[in-house]
Amino acid sequence: MAESRKVSSVSFFNSRLTSIISIALVLFLLGLILLMGLLGNKLSEYVRENISFSLVLKDNQKDAEIKQMQKKLDAEPYIKSTEYISKEQAARELEEELGENPETFLGFNPLQASIEVKLHSEYANPDSLRFIEKEIMAYTSVSDLLYRRDMMEMVHTNIARVGIILLILALALMAISFVLIGNTIRLLIYSKRFLIHTMKLVGATSGFIRRPFVWHNVGSGIMAAILAILLLTGTLYYLQTELEGFINILDMRTLLMVYAGVLLLGVLLSVAATVLAVNRYLRMRGDEMYYI
Repeated sequence: MAESRKVSSVSFFNSRLTSIISIALVLFLLGLILLMGLLGNKLSEYVRENISFSLVLKDNQKDAEIKQMQKKLDAEPYIKSTEYISKEQAARELEEELGENPETFLGFNPLQASIEVKLHSEYANPDSLRFIEKEIMAYTSVSDLLYRRDMMEMVHTNIARVGIILLILALALMAISFVLIGNTIRLLIYSKRFLIHTMKLVGATSGFIRRPFVWHNVGSGIMAAILAILLLTGTLYYLQTELEGFINILDMRTLLMVYAGVLLLGVLLSVAATVLAVNRYLRMRGDEMYYI
């Protein structure tokens, strides 16, 4: 008898652990979608403001002329920042990339000085860029303007699509998560279906029967949410190590909102799934329970 109870306890513990892990993985995915949705605008701004273009300067420009031009550029409302890159610095950067200095086999430095420009996010779109290009090419010190036009257009086009895709993913994942959590909890309650029937026979109300199952699975939902939050934290830490500057777009308020959302979803989905699963057995006759 004691051995049977021990096996039963181990089986129950394993099934509950499996349930918690399953719910945690679903909540982790929901948390990622929620995080991406909340950070959508900041992510788009971050991407746009980190696409730079180069103003290639004419040879023999004096330092005073370059500084004056850079000062005028910094004053423009559409420019976020500028960085002057001398011919020598450009040669050093090329040497780091290629592993060889171009002067060693050409006998001279073929590169030109330039100014790297980054725009404010609201101006990083094709229409504004055409206007900005005309404005900048009017400077007599500029010989050429280099930037990835295709990348700018691709970013601008895809940002709206990403928002729609995230919304569809969130709704689809919410529906899938509810089904998965419901199935997981239904399997846990399945072994208690005859206990539910016995409680009905002795006159227990539906609310009284549901209550212990709801509280039990609320605890499982909270533990799953905590596990999902730990997984999210680990993922964010990894992203910060791999993507320089990622932490700049993530503020504590947004992070706390995501964590609170994951915890709330863990509780609500667990409660809803538990109520539906228990109600199913509450509606069944005793003889029907042998055939499910």
